[in-house]
Amino acid sequence: MHIWVDADACPGVIKDILFRAAERTKHPLTLVANQYLRVPTSPLIRMVQVPGGFDEADKYIAAHVEPGDLVITADIPLAADIVANAAHALSPRGQLYDKENIRELLNIRDFMDTLRSTGVQTGGPAAFSTADRQAFANRLDRLLR
Repeated sequence: MHIWVDADACPGVIKDILFRAAERTKHPLTLVANQYLRVPTSPLIRMVQVPGGFDEADKYIAAHVEPGDLVITADIPLAADIVANAAHALSPRGQLYDKENIRELLNIRDFMDTLRSTGVQTGGPAAFSTADRQAFANRLDRLLR
């Protein structure tokens, strides 16, 4: 299993958890972003910088992920592509995207996008919390076992 990270918006605390998990489990880890990110020196961890532009990191990940890989992303359309290609997708808050929930999540995302385009203030996601970090770490640990 290769671990891919949609790293532009991934919280630093989640990246730190992933760095430790990659070393502990010996799973290769690739962070993909359109800006340079510092990563620990390790033969298991690498960073790929893609050109700036809309969804460039998502496109790179989707083109390189293989069945059974794990992708860390908060991007629902990318998660849908990953699930459709028999890989695992996990949000930085610990939500596992799968065949049972991805269609509903896409519908909610599209509905919220429609509301925002009509001027409705929908607010943003809740602040990242300690509970989110713990939920992510627990789910990641189960997936890597």
